[in-house]
Amino acid sequence: MAGSQGLSGLAEMLVSGAVEVVDLTAVLGPSTPLLKLPPELAVDTPKIEIHKISEYDKNGPWWAWNWLKVGEHSGTHFDAPHHWITGKDYPDGATDSIPVKNFVAPVNVIDCSAKSAENHDYLLTADDVKAWEAEHGEIKAGEWVVMRTDWDRRNGSEETFLNADETGPHSPGPTVDCIQYIIEKGAIGWGTQCIGTDAGQAAGMEIPFPAHNLMHKANRYGLASLCNLDKLPAKGAILIAAPLKIEHGTGSPIRALALVPKS
Repeated sequence: MAGSQGLSGLAEMLVSGAVEVVDLTAVLGPSTPLLKLPPELAVDTPKIEIHKISEYDKNGPWWAWNWLKVGEHSGTHFDAPHHWITGKDYPDGATDSIPVKNFVAPVNVIDCSAKSAENHDYLLTADDVKAWEAEHGEIKAGEWVVMRTDWDRRNGSEETFLNADETGPHSPGPTVDCIQYIIEKGAIGWGTQCIGTDAGQAAGMEIPFPAHNLMHKANRYGLASLCNLDKLPAKGAILIAAPLKIEHGTGSPIRALALVPKS
């Protein structure tokens, strides 16, 4: 009974506007920036294509619809454990086998926007997270931890979003000990506003690509290319991040949303 009353209260707050639904998702289309990998290491995701089937014409007189060509890890997307070799053996590690309750959870938003503006290679450490907890409250098991950098403001251009030069891409992200710490705290996943969950220079870390390597090894999840984290409080919002139920999927573009109580 108490649970149904809680849901009724939430429904009323959504209708009244006391709880706001914030869109955390970038538009997905042919101009969406995609990750570039060294050709000797991997094949890149192909560009997104949107093909028209019909639009109220001879191919379909009363309807419009399209077919898409899109990689699993394109745009604002969800990384499942099977995305990385360290998480490949989990029976519940693909987009069609993850328990659906894990797609809805409280979110902790760590604001690194000022430091990321000053230093495009800024790295969030475990000590930084602990200092944030001392101010805002403890990260609890089953919650998301996301890094606000306002990098989404660069998303209109692949050049500025990837921010690459002769030494590779430059974008903020977590250190190895940062990821180790939030795993110890029991976080369900890690998210960023950059093109991937790791820093641009993460290939050179002592454990390369720790957000991928360690999070998926622990059967946890990742979110990349999030938007509008500046509209979320440090604590108190609920994140909804549900991937498509792709057969044996390693990830999926998503429509990430947050439920945010108005003060």
